[in-house]
Order: sequence, then C-alpha cells, then structure tokens
Amino acid sequence: MKLESYWNDSVPPLALAPHDLPRQVDVAIVGAGFTGLSAALALARRGASVAVLEAGASVAPEASGRNGGHVNNGLAVDYAEVAAKVGVAQARAWYHAYDAAVDTVDRIVRDEAIDCDFLRHGKLKLATRPHHLEALRRSAERLIADGVDTDVEILDAARVRAEVQSDRFEGGLLYRRSAQMHMGRFAQGLALAAQRQGAQIHTGTCVDRIERVQGQVHRLHTARGAVQASQVLLATGASRHGGYGTFGWLRRRIVPIGSFIVVTEPLGAARAQALLAERRTYVTIANIHHYFRLTADHRLVFGGRARFAISSPQQDAASGEILRAGLAETFPQLGRVRIDHCWGGLVDMTQDRLPHAGERDGLFYSMGYSGHGTQMSVHMGERMAAVMAGDAEANPWRGRDWPAVPGHFGPPWFLPAVGLYYRLKDRLA
Repeated sequence: MKLESYWNDSVPPLALAPHDLPRQVDVAIVGAGFTGLSAALALARRGASVAVLEAGASVAPEASGRNGGHVNNGLAVDYAEVAAKVGVAQARAWYHAYDAAVDTVDRIVRDEAIDCDFLRHGKLKLATRPHHLEALRRSAERLIADGVDTDVEILDAARVRAEVQSDRFEGGLLYRRSAQMHMGRFAQGLALAAQRQGAQIHTGTCVDRIERVQGQVHRLHTARGAVQASQVLLATGASRHGGYGTFGWLRRRIVPIGSFIVVTEPLGAARAQALLAERRTYVTIANIHHYFRLTADHRLVFGGRARFAISSPQQDAASGEILRAGLAETFPQLGRVRIDHCWGGLVDMTQDRLPHAGERDGLFYSMGYSGHGTQMSVHMGERMAAVMAGDAEANPWRGRDWPAVPGHFGPPWFLPAVGLYYRLKDRLA
C-alpha cells in the first residue's frame, strides 16, 4: 500500500519549461494548486506577465491533488440555514456560484482538451437513518420552492439500492449538476495551459516573506531570490504557514482539518458497475461522513474524516485502517479487497464553511473552501483574475466579514475535542 495520493502517483512527472526566477512580473501567485493555476491561465490570457511560486516539488501537491476527486455543486452547509442568516437572494447567489464553478471546470476541460476522465453524472447525498432522509427531503423541497435548484430529486431506498450495492442507505438526494475527474491529470493540464499562455510556474520555491516596497508593489522573498510584483494573489492554504507576518492574519481564520482516503485495487468493469451503477459521486450526511466514487480504471475511492488529526505517514496509515473498516461495513461483498493507496490531506475549514476571497493590505486572496474546493478553487482563480483586472463585482464572496477563530493562534490543539463532539452527535442522532 502506497502512502501517497493516487491522483498524483498515477500520472507521469510533469516537465515544466525551465525558467530562471524573474526579478519582476506583473502578477506573482503564491501556490500552484487549482486557484493559482486557474488564475495564472486567466491572467496570462489577458497579457499579464505571471510567475506562480509553489513550495512543493510539483503542481497541486496539497489539497488540489489530495482530495476525493469530486466536483460537486451545492453548498457545504444546508441552503436553508444559509438563507435564514443572509436572506434568500444572497443564499441563492452563493448556491448558484457553485453551479457556475462546476461549469467553469467543464469549460476549461473542453477548451484546453484536458484528458482527465471528466464525467458529469451528478452527486447522490445518502441518508443512513430515516430522519436523515427527512432532512434531505426538506432540503429538496426548499431548493425547489425557492427556485434555486429544480433539478434535485429525492430517491427512496429502493432506487438508491438499484444503483448503490449496499443495504446501509435509507434514500438520498440527487444533485444532477455535479461531476468528477482525475485530479492529477487536470492539474497537469491546467498547468500546461497556463504555461502555453506565457505564465511561468516555479516549483520548489517557497515564499518566506512578502513586503510592500512602494505603493501597491510587493517583493516576495524565496530561497531562490526575490520577485517584485505589481499585484500578488495568495492562492494557498494559509494553515501550512507559520508565524504572524504575511500569513498570520489568514492562518487565524482557517482551521486545518485532516481528511483521509483509500483507493482499492482495480475491481474490474463488471464488479465496479454492479457496485455503483450510475458512477456518480456519493457522500453520506453524518458529521463524521464518508464519500466515495469509482475511477476510470474501476477502483473504488473511499474517504472521510476518519480521525481529527493532521496528515502524516503515521496518521494516514492509522486512518486508512479506520476507512478500511468503514468500506467493509458499507460494501461487505468486497471482502478483504486490496488497498493500493492511502493518504491524507488538509481541508482548510472556515467557521461558516464558506469561501473567503478579497484584498487585504494590497494582497489578493482566495481560500477556505471547506471541503468543497475542487470546483470553487478553479472558478475563483478566474474570478480573482477578473478582480485584479479591475472588475470587483466578479468576486461572488466579496464584502464578507471574516473574524478570527477564537482561541486559534497556532496548531489546532482543539481538533481532538471537535472530533469527539461530532462522533457523539452522530451516535445520539
């Protein structure tokens, strides 16, 4: 079993065009995940000189390449809860931003001819208890009544059982606009597309410090030298950075939560088709939930919040055993199926579980996607490129308050308590 991401392990190394670190560019982007690469593509198309600075050895080394492979529409929190807090019009706009985000991924895949097994077969949110199904039914009724999403549909237990070969589920809520793809292939295709437009991508280039030198001009300091830029986009999970300098303000507003994934050996076409006949993305609605899907080579990708811990080889292996048990409980017919890959990654969670994007101290940022990032990060790369070109209205998350997480000054010491709380909620629900 390999303790590394299947998405990144199953693609050949990406050969980026070699460049010396430029001394000056129009735009410097910190992070070569989906946000940074999408922004680089859009900005380079506008004629800007762009340098993407990535600390890792490859593109998409963190969340963009370490997720479950879902490209889902729908909010990370219940639409009705959001509508009660901010009003129907704003909640509807944010919900539709996720629809637009899936459309953005779809368009880029087609326009750039990225071979990444993109499928738009929908998402099925699954209920394991009768009252969970009632909650999903209320969600569907509200989405339809408010004219937010008239394509959603409640499936009863029999219809779910017809496409998901498991007896665990009471029914589900089908979102037809969701999709899936191979994250490693998409990341490489997006990087090459940005490079074709003239953007430079520098891996192994960690930004240690950013200083404002004059007006809106910033200097980014790395071990390879300094880059001066007229504009800077922070497109990286701030939770990976220490200190209270450039990234401290952002770090206090994001909590890194581990999410862990296992991928089985190839099951074969017939066995995989019998297991998940519609080949959608699937997610349960428990607080400690599972999510799963099939790959193009007929593997089962099965993930979840196995443990409230930060990813490391030891934590990944321990979490893998927990996920193996969850997989066996969900699909006992697979027996002791071989696990070929097991890995973890960080979900940059915000208090309200919604993204935050804007400008602070002359630095642009977009992050905090809270487990719904594959589509929104790509979309927000494009949107922030438009914002940086002068269209402030392009940012769907503009003008939002972003208070710090109380008590969060460093490593998230409170995660074990959070995990215990959610497990207790699931047990008593």
